[in-house]
Amino acid sequence: MNENMRVVVAEETPSVMHAADELASFLGTVTGRRIPVGRERAKGVNLLVGPAAARLADPAFDAGGLGAEGIVLRSAGNDLILAGGHPRGTLYAVYTFLEDYAGCRWWTEKASCVPANPGFAVPKELNIRHVPALEYRWPFWTHINASADLAVRNKVNGPDRLRDPKYGGRMSHGGVHTFSRLIPPAKYFGEHPEWFSELQGRRTHERAQLCLSNGDMRRELTRELKAFIRGNPEPAVYSVSQNDWEGYCECAACRALAGKYGWQSGIMIWFVNQVAEEIEKEFPSASLSTLAYMYTRSAPTGIRVRKNVIVQLCSIECSFSAPLEHERNLAFQKDIRAWSKVADRLYVWDYVTNFRHHVLPHPNLRVLGPNVRFLAAHNVKGIFEQGAYTTRGAEFAELRGWVLAKLLWDPSLDGGRLIREFVEGYYGPAAGPHVLRYIDLMHDAVEAGNDHLGCFSEHTAAFLSFENLAAGWKLLAAAEAAAEGSPEYLPRVQAAQLPVMYAFLMRWNEMRGRAKQIGAAWPLAEDIRAVHAAFLRIARSEGMTRLTEWIEGFGALDDAVKKAGAGS
Repeated sequence: MNENMRVVVAEETPSVMHAADELASFLGTVTGRRIPVGRERAKGVNLLVGPAAARLADPAFDAGGLGAEGIVLRSAGNDLILAGGHPRGTLYAVYTFLEDYAGCRWWTEKASCVPANPGFAVPKELNIRHVPALEYRWPFWTHINASADLAVRNKVNGPDRLRDPKYGGRMSHGGVHTFSRLIPPAKYFGEHPEWFSELQGRRTHERAQLCLSNGDMRRELTRELKAFIRGNPEPAVYSVSQNDWEGYCECAACRALAGKYGWQSGIMIWFVNQVAEEIEKEFPSASLSTLAYMYTRSAPTGIRVRKNVIVQLCSIECSFSAPLEHERNLAFQKDIRAWSKVADRLYVWDYVTNFRHHVLPHPNLRVLGPNVRFLAAHNVKGIFEQGAYTTRGAEFAELRGWVLAKLLWDPSLDGGRLIREFVEGYYGPAAGPHVLRYIDLMHDAVEAGNDHLGCFSEHTAAFLSFENLAAGWKLLAAAEAAAEGSPEYLPRVQAAQLPVMYAFLMRWNEMRGRAKQIGAAWPLAEDIRAVHAAFLRIARSEGMTRLTEWIEGFGALDDAVKKAGAGS
């Protein structure tokens, strides 16, 4: 136990000051004592926060090579240096110390673990240096996007709420699917139809792209983008990317350029490179981003991506019940290897939910760790993990958000261990083992069936059989019984039951028929209206407002329940 422990901060950088305050606050909770914050070292143990404070004990301390986010945890006699690169490294050093040595965990914005330890002592002989392999890390879930504190404590650097300098800012990206924003059809099509795609012999702007071979259009887009950057200097990265549909230009000039550079990704890079060259002249620190998505997913030939252009490769067609290195994902493997040879800054836009049924069982947890490691090993510098971002209450959203945050910070971590740690901490030591068995059941089922688990999978997927769902419900009912009487754990376990309830409700009569056919007991309440009401009550208490990415409300479920009632 360290009786005389104090936090020392020697600079007024907002993020370093906030790091010092966070350290003192959480250590105060851990030890049960007030931890003072000062500007000078004193007798006892000094926790030296930030590079300037580090130099009080080690005048030669140098943050060079740490970039914006690298960390150092290093003993200096009785003192401990907690410092890092500017602007976020010192924050991350403090949170690493609190996690790894004080046992703190921040599961969600409302759920955390800060264990009481009155005898806490600062460890001796620490010498840790870590620079994250991924410069851009964003598990894109509603609860993470809603809380800057949750994001920064878990070393996520994408959400808008991190703009406040005390959080060290963010890795800002200026949107996606921007062609129609940069060259709005309502403004330009009437006078310049030649700036838009030629499809089947005519120019159109409806579900179309831009005519990338048109120099006048490119110059106007560049002019518009420069004007936008002047008015919005905060984003570090500005998107010049295709609209979210097909409709690429088929004119002779575009076809010739596409053929020259290996098809549609080639003309896209040719176009974005030229815009980026002009942007760099006025804004040398700005970068542009574009997509390798749908018709541009395959890498180009005969052309390299400029150093100030980020290519974001999308995995939307992949099977997410198997790792990216699995034979089912050979096409993606080929694409990422090719892109990594022509792009210095390669990002990946990955998909970790079911956009058609956010609350349906989606057993992809086992691939999260292998996938992040696979991407990091292929020269990927940033990963955007798109989850359910338009609602709360999606299947295991909190679990995925936390596990992904940890993996993105350090891809070498064991994904299975992280899953177990979260489940046992979030659902409780009594209920957690039952939840883990349910997770294993669903993953074993999808793997045994060799199912393609897409990000738009239907509720009729083969692994969602009566037998699997009934077995899953039994495990989740046991978890509920184990959490009974706990106002902390019981609501979380009940929320974990929603996916199985939803799967039954969407196919009620079919499931009832199967139970009767095999002589199995019905696992839920007999009355569909009671199950429906329970689902809605729990879902709304979780903040769920929709079942899909696109449509507000619970209409599809309500319709399925009405249809089942009419047909029973």
